[in-house]
This record gives sequence, structure tokens and C-alpha cells, in this order.
Amino acid sequence: MLRNGLEPWHLLILAIVVIVLFGSKKLPDTARALGKSMRILKSEAKAMKETDAQAPHIDPPA
Repeated sequence: MLRNGLEPWHLLILAIVVIVLFGSKKLPDTARALGKSMRILKSEAKAMKETDAQAPHIDPPA
């Protein structure tokens, strides 16, 4: 049933629904906020990865 995943017309319908729900005036602000959130998430994940790499490994007691 869902072998092909999302087809182009699925994305078109989704875009139309989003525009109708949120309106065209709020979409740029929403996209900007989403982009900012993604950059913050990416930087935090990178910082966690660096912290884990610097921390010494301690084996758990058996």
C-alpha cells in the first residue's frame, strides 16, 4: 500500500494544507524559527559528542 512512500502529489497536498492552516504571513516566521531551532539542536548535539569524546571511559563493575 505504501510501497513508494511519499509521491510528489502527497507533498503538494501537504503544502496546500499547511498554507491554508497557518496562512502565508506566518510561514516565513515559522520557517525562520524552525531553522534557528535546528541550528541550536545541531550545536548542542555536537557539544555533547565532543564532551563524550573527552570524558574518560569507566567500565561498569561486573
